[in-house]
Amino acid sequence: MRKIILIMLAIGLTFTPINTFAFPPEFAGGVNNEYEYEEIVFITGKPIKFTGTAKITEKDKADTKTVSYKINLTPTENSGKDKLTRNITYVTEYDDHSDRGQTIGQTRVNSYSETIELDGNKFTLKDYQFSKSDVIDNRPASDFYSGNVTGRKVYDINKKGRTVEGEVIIDISGSNAGYENFWGATETQTIDFIYNVNWELPGNKTGDEDENKTTPSRSWQGMVKSQVSDSMTKTLKYSNNEANFSSFNGGYICITSSEIVSKYDYDLPYMDEDRISDDKREKGSKYLSKEMVPKIERLIVPKFRDLGGHWAESYINKLYSLDVFDEVPTFFIPDAPMVREEFTKAVMRASDIRPAQEPVKRSSRRNREPEISPFADVSVEDDNYEYIKSGVEKGIIQGISGDRFAPRDYLTRAQAITVIIRALGFENKAPTPGYITSFSDDRSIPSWARDSIYMGQEIGLVQGDQLNRINPNDELTRAEASAMLVRFLEFLEKDLQKDYRENIILFN
Repeated sequence: MRKIILIMLAIGLTFTPINTFAFPPEFAGGVNNEYEYEEIVFITGKPIKFTGTAKITEKDKADTKTVSYKINLTPTENSGKDKLTRNITYVTEYDDHSDRGQTIGQTRVNSYSETIELDGNKFTLKDYQFSKSDVIDNRPASDFYSGNVTGRKVYDINKKGRTVEGEVIIDISGSNAGYENFWGATETQTIDFIYNVNWELPGNKTGDEDENKTTPSRSWQGMVKSQVSDSMTKTLKYSNNEANFSSFNGGYICITSSEIVSKYDYDLPYMDEDRISDDKREKGSKYLSKEMVPKIERLIVPKFRDLGGHWAESYINKLYSLDVFDEVPTFFIPDAPMVREEFTKAVMRASDIRPAQEPVKRSSRRNREPEISPFADVSVEDDNYEYIKSGVEKGIIQGISGDRFAPRDYLTRAQAITVIIRALGFENKAPTPGYITSFSDDRSIPSWARDSIYMGQEIGLVQGDQLNRINPNDELTRAEASAMLVRFLEFLEKDLQKDYRENIILFN
């Protein structure tokens, strides 16, 4: 998968660059960490676990991405010369529909070779047809995508010169779904493999034991469903300072964790040595999982003097440590109203959307076109101008009128919820207009905020007070805005991962 729209600059960024891409290796249900790769092989009609190495090489060029896999495996219960060798290269071409905020990816196999030596037999891949297509919805805070996969693999069995003992045909079909943002990324694949094996080897036996009949062919059919999910997430953990005499008590650590889990469900013929049963089936499930060594990074230590014991202290400290807030004074004033430009900047930084820096062009003052602000009350010289401009361009914010943004006006709860839901791109998921929300003050919700407030409740971003009121027109304090922003980050970190992994694969 590929980040298309988020422009991430190193300026002001707390974290060092980390590869946030999360996608399962190849399309065989395998799992890997930094040094080892595992997958289950079913080509003989029995589930056999292979382990070894997988070297993955990625190259990006313009709107094309090339991913190559070099995989070398042996069975965990190795018997002599048994091994699997696979070299496959996939090419993905991206078609950017920026006017619609979407990207289409088309993936094909560019080159392939594979041999499997097992139980004295050799399976050689002679043909591989593969097609995959993804639609990527490029939203400001996160990219969401889904795709479909189809393909077919054909193997020769024990080919010697022009003589071939048999053929294995594996039909492949499935789908994938995923998301990617600065705080996390998950892709889950669900792929069905249909095995059709025709093995022309005299002496093989088929049928029940009491029949004990010998035929010159050994044919079987089987089905395998592979569900694999690769996930990366960043979490915060508070670490106390063990020293008594120190200028700070402790601070937050950002922990980047990566894990890949896989489940195989199979329905294969029952085999007893070289005998295949006509009426018995071997059914079951196999599980694999691998974890990367977590990466840790210490964050900036906040030193506000007016937060001790405040209910929002931990929220504010987290946001400051993450560089969402960049105040330098010693007082945060948590119960003061949040203003519109400050919240806009915070949402942009929480989404890791940094203002794009235009390339410097040499031109005379006479030919240089002056920057024009989209709002009459926001100067291009304003410290937050680039955040406001970028927010408008990405459809996250709007003015209170055609040419006024009112940057220093106090922020209402309805405005805050609307900005966050627009950043996620969820406003269009609300029901057909005419519905009512479950809040007791539903009639107080502005028409322009109704869809966002509905979706905010759906995803757990907001909830009603003790009287089930959302209070959409109340001003939001800096503390309340901080709590909402932290919940926004938790949704990007945890809720999306659960939806795209556990809810699809149903791992317990």
